[in-house]
Amino acid sequence: MTRFRLRSTAVAGAFTVLASASMLSAQTTVTIPPLDFSGVIYSNYQYRVDQVAPNTNKFDVERVYLTFRMPAGDRASIRVTTDVYQQQSTANNADAYYRGWAIRLKYAYLQYNYITGKPTDFTAVARMGSLHTVQIDHEEQFWPRWISQVDIERAGLMSSADIGVSTLMTLPNKLGEIYVPVTNGPGYTSRELDRFKDPQARLTLTPLANSTAGIFKTWAISPWIYRGLVASPFVNAAPPGPTSNGPIGIGLERNRWGVFSGLRDPRVQAGAQYTSFTGQSQTGANTPASPAVTVDSTGHILSGFIVVKPLSLLDTGFTRLNLVARYDKVTTNTNYNPSAQYHVFIGGLFFDLNRRCALSVDYQEQLSDNYPVVNGATITPTQPLRQWFVHMVANF
Repeated sequence: MTRFRLRSTAVAGAFTVLASASMLSAQTTVTIPPLDFSGVIYSNYQYRVDQVAPNTNKFDVERVYLTFRMPAGDRASIRVTTDVYQQQSTANNADAYYRGWAIRLKYAYLQYNYITGKPTDFTAVARMGSLHTVQIDHEEQFWPRWISQVDIERAGLMSSADIGVSTLMTLPNKLGEIYVPVTNGPGYTSRELDRFKDPQARLTLTPLANSTAGIFKTWAISPWIYRGLVASPFVNAAPPGPTSNGPIGIGLERNRWGVFSGLRDPRVQAGAQYTSFTGQSQTGANTPASPAVTVDSTGHILSGFIVVKPLSLLDTGFTRLNLVARYDKVTTNTNYNPSAQYHVFIGGLFFDLNRRCALSVDYQEQLSDNYPVVNGATITPTQPLRQWFVHMVANF
């Protein structure tokens, strides 16, 4: 009888523990951090009309960006943006192995808000990871990236993202911002290739943001600078001897600076930029018979564009039709006489299907203007390219 009572008591106690645990579990709320997911698709149809590849045409999905944002504790958050792109490399038989679309990381960073406040206060954030370089993302706030890359990226002067650290400081009363990154240098499409790092800085001022200046309230002026170095191609050369002059450890200059000015009113978007760039490369075989020779190159870009809603300016209330025009004048090397130059022209129109999707018909050309002769050889700054496009962009 005593044994039965003990067993009954044990069973009752077990049920009590289970019931208490169940009630505690019901009272405990598990909070899942919110996930902010967004993306953009760039697609186009292109038709070439130049003499290099006449009548070449294709449908293409140029890019798909998928972005994930989440909080990571107090004052901290993360951003991850995947770049879905078409693989076009022929190195190491890559094109034969896979000719489709691949995924790589473009942005992947931790952000910490180390100075917080109201929108009218001075605030600052720090980032570490794969992040924005100094100027391209800023210029894309004025120019429609889905039609073409901005001038300095199209000319190959800079990648839009790279791995490093940065700080973004927002000035009080909407007066502008300061952005200072330090990155590896080669861009997000490559791993780090040398020991050199590239400091950069941009100051953006919006002095009329609090005025009643109409479309000029959005006027911004942004001086910026990029100081870069890349390793010599002979950094890992054999020790000095009869077949080598030894490793070259100094860095080769890769510097850029510019001034951008733009408007981004809903009716008119416009911008102009002057960019100067210097670079160094090395020729020769780095041997006693053919020593390495450092070659300097200096050039500049003058670019301007406008995107306007003409019917909106006439107060018709119709704001979906846009006209777009852009002209880049690129001098690739001022050491030649005459300088090596080419131009980029983009012109067309696009229609806003809704607030997130648009469709364009545009013409683009990239043609040489000067053909300097160096050591008896004619330099061609760029190969002829004339194309008609139908572009599509969808934000989601």
